[in-house]
Amino acid sequence: MRHPILIPAMLAGGLILSACGQNGDETVERAFQDVNVIDETNLNDVMLTVADPNEGVAYFQRTAAQHPERADLQRGLAISMTRAKRNTEAVAAWSKLTKMKDATTEDRVDLASALIRNNEWDRAEEVLDSIPPTHETFKRYRLEAMVADSNKQWKRADSFYETAVGLTTRPASVMNNWGYSKLTRGNYSEAERLFTEAIRQDKSLFTAKNNLVLARSAQNNYALPVIPMSQAERAQLLHTMALSAIKQGDVSTGKTLLREAIATHPQHFEEASRSLQALENA
Repeated sequence: MRHPILIPAMLAGGLILSACGQNGDETVERAFQDVNVIDETNLNDVMLTVADPNEGVAYFQRTAAQHPERADLQRGLAISMTRAKRNTEAVAAWSKLTKMKDATTEDRVDLASALIRNNEWDRAEEVLDSIPPTHETFKRYRLEAMVADSNKQWKRADSFYETAVGLTTRPASVMNNWGYSKLTRGNYSEAERLFTEAIRQDKSLFTAKNNLVLARSAQNNYALPVIPMSQAERAQLLHTMALSAIKQGDVSTGKTLLREAIATHPQHFEEASRSLQALENA
């Protein structure tokens, strides 16, 4: 009499076990999917930072082709193109990204940056003009300043540079750009101030050191500024001052500075030696 009751019970038990097995398989599958997502995220990060830029390009070209709907992979490709200094391809990659559903306003800022690197100033200005004024970031204002500089809109450039400086904790590079803008306008004392401030913010920024020497030389000041510098940097800055003096017609001072540069450099300073030899043979 108990058998009819046992059979349904056994069937029910079998169904429960089957359901448990299915749920377990799904759980394991989800776990593996989660691991794959984590692994892919880590690999993407590596390709954007540690890897050789061209390896990153190859990786993101392959993965973006496999998942053409994913904006994050297209962004990775665009960043890798930029890192690899493949500027024309970078412009194409950023342009494609900005047309995708999940593109951001910052992607358009990066497109403008790529266009400037590719010397496409008019297109860069158009892209920046299309960005809402509420998008207030350091990168956006730095690019706006550079575009204003290219158009010789000096007041506008100064305003954007000042805003950009206030939006970052590492303003050395933008101060250097701002100083160079002042240098090209002939405002040498203000350029000198900005270059000095850039070096104070980042003692390793040799471009600012070189620009500082140019600003001082333009004022007929051929004394090296009191800033941190290695022996090799000192020689290179003396060489810059020498060429500036010669360009301004002060050949005697230029020769003296070239000799000092050659004597200062820890190794043979071929470029300065050639310059001095050319002057002495003239």
